[in-house]
Amino acid sequence: MTTQNPKTGQVVVITGASSGIGREVALLYARRHGRLVLASRSEDSLREVAEECFDAGAADVLIQSTDIAECDDVQKLFDVAITTFGGVDVTVQSAAITAFGRFEDIPADVFDAIIRTNLLGSANVARGALAHYQQVGSGHLVLVGSLLGAVAVPYQTAYVASKFALSGLVRALRQENRNLPGVRVHGVYPGPVDTPVYGTSENFLGQTPRVPPTADAAATIAKAIVRASDRRKSTERQIGWFNLPAIAAYHLLPRAFDALIGPLLRSTAFTTESPESARSH
Repeated sequence: MTTQNPKTGQVVVITGASSGIGREVALLYARRHGRLVLASRSEDSLREVAEECFDAGAADVLIQSTDIAECDDVQKLFDVAITTFGGVDVTVQSAAITAFGRFEDIPADVFDAIIRTNLLGSANVARGALAHYQQVGSGHLVLVGSLLGAVAVPYQTAYVASKFALSGLVRALRQENRNLPGVRVHGVYPGPVDTPVYGTSENFLGQTPRVPPTADAAATIAKAIVRASDRRKSTERQIGWFNLPAIAAYHLLPRAFDALIGPLLRSTAFTTESPESARSH
């Protein structure tokens, strides 16, 4: 591989690096003097993050405009990373999109786009990373899922479906790579996170999404991702104080959970205020 030290100078591919969790992950690896390959669909935003990473101490930063839902885009991303830096030590897939609304109100093309990005995009990234890791015998793949991959809630049906499937993908990939101890697959499952998604996602609900009071900062999730890539074994971890109680209630009290979760979300995760006012809280 490109480096023997697991904490300094790694080559790290980060998808969804233009904002939110991906940006914070990039900055953390930059402080370790990593060589970073930043990917998202927004090249202009990537340039801004790349400047921040250089300022934070990155040894080198490469940006690559990538739609992870397109398999060819992802293959090009890994080809460029391997050609430029000689290999990849860590891959973090944090790109995700959502839409708010009842299932029947979300247009089919919007629903399908969420599945393509969150699930098929993650599979594309995993395929590119694991093909390289299996060849060289080592590497970390971190797939960012969600509490909503273990607990179903209303008003984000496509997101919930994609994250449930992603949790299954992580587990299956861990099973398939057990005979390669140097290849580690990690699932990181945050609860609500304070990111721009609440203000930029399509909304068909008639109420404005807002950051829930239980939300963690994106930097908190980024730290968990970096810690995962330091471990010697594959891992899966729920992140957030709300996650385990929510999972317990979902399984142990399903009728009560289903009756209460809709009103709870409408009162805490949505508002009648304008989107600008909701984002300012």
